[in-house]
Amino acid sequence: MAEAAASSPRRRLESIRRHLLPRPPPVLSLNPLSAAEAGPSPVIIGGMVLDIYAKPSVPPHPGTTVPGMVKYIGGGVARNIAECMAKLGARPLMISVVGNDIAGDFLLKYWRSAGLCTDGILRVHDAATPVVSNVFDGSGELFAGVASVGAVENFLTPSWINQFYLHISTAPLLMLDANLPPQSLQAACKIAYESGVPVLFEPVSVAKSSRIAPIAEYITCTSPNEMELIAMANTLSAPGRYNFVKLEQCNNKTEAVDYLFKMLSPAMFFLLEKGIKLLLVTLGSNGVFICCKEHVNFMKGEQKCKMTPYSAQLLGKLEGCSPFSMPVNLSREGSSRTCVFHLPAISASVVSLTGAGDCLVGGVLSSLCGGLDIMQSVAVGIAIAKASVESEANIPDNFCGASIADEARRTLLSAKQIWCQ
Repeated sequence: MAEAAASSPRRRLESIRRHLLPRPPPVLSLNPLSAAEAGPSPVIIGGMVLDIYAKPSVPPHPGTTVPGMVKYIGGGVARNIAECMAKLGARPLMISVVGNDIAGDFLLKYWRSAGLCTDGILRVHDAATPVVSNVFDGSGELFAGVASVGAVENFLTPSWINQFYLHISTAPLLMLDANLPPQSLQAACKIAYESGVPVLFEPVSVAKSSRIAPIAEYITCTSPNEMELIAMANTLSAPGRYNFVKLEQCNNKTEAVDYLFKMLSPAMFFLLEKGIKLLLVTLGSNGVFICCKEHVNFMKGEQKCKMTPYSAQLLGKLEGCSPFSMPVNLSREGSSRTCVFHLPAISASVVSLTGAGDCLVGGVLSSLCGGLDIMQSVAVGIAIAKASVESEANIPDNFCGASIADEARRTLLSAKQIWCQ
């Protein structure tokens, strides 16, 4: 009798626990195209975050609750990019931090389920795992959000990053997100710079994009949106020198792209003058600007990852596919011409926009690691981003290689050179 009485409270506690705790994470299944290959791994450093998404079924109202759906999803800019790359065959080393809590368990279990390395993920017992809680409106746009990412600031330190000196110094590329504190950004950049490893800086937000200031000389490539681009340029020059006025509703894509180039080109050219070799400016539904010097070569041949079935399939579709009657050789040495290209976005049935930018970067970096050139890689990134916006998750469960290859080819053939002089 006493034993039965004792078990009743336990059952109630277990019932409460099941309702309060996140559901177990789904298994992170790698794409069949992403067969593992030995070789140096790309290194990704930044936030590993639990995203809590609240999507109301009716318009949200301040001061009260409304019915809807709440989901737990693996998030964080760096983590999203690393997951995307893993599903596309690049198998990156993730360097990050989580707490010894439920959210940390959720994220690590998901990561280990694909056999991905967790050696770079620091588990801190007296810190909370970074969590971002987002409330969306009825159309899927962000309505309000709260981010708690102090663990990245406090524990992703230079001393932890320096423990992975060998991995960084032999990597085909290093990707950093701006959640890192400035001293950690500098520590990682110096290792890469001294070893000749290209560095991509992902600005994360307008506020955090200013963290480029002490590391601009080390950055090979950055991937801002319009406002982040302007913020970075103003950080590295006199404040307020550059500005961006959003174009009102414009149904003519050509006019919209021309306007965006006119508004953004001064900031783009300025960042190239500061030493950044390649800019990938994301324009939402208007596509992407590629801005670089004609002789830029993002990857060093000897540092490329081994080709995967994914990259081989893409190369087969995209090799020899040039949108220009007189192709520009982005690897030609001795030229100082500045070139800007525009690649259009692909029409999509939008479900969620939250992972699109991260998928674009993940697709670009995976393709560069697999031997594709810059133009081809950005076209692939745009195709991956399209798959993301049509998915509920930040990163789609699976990518269809044939579909991505076909859409990347169409994007590449629609690319336009809008400046080269």
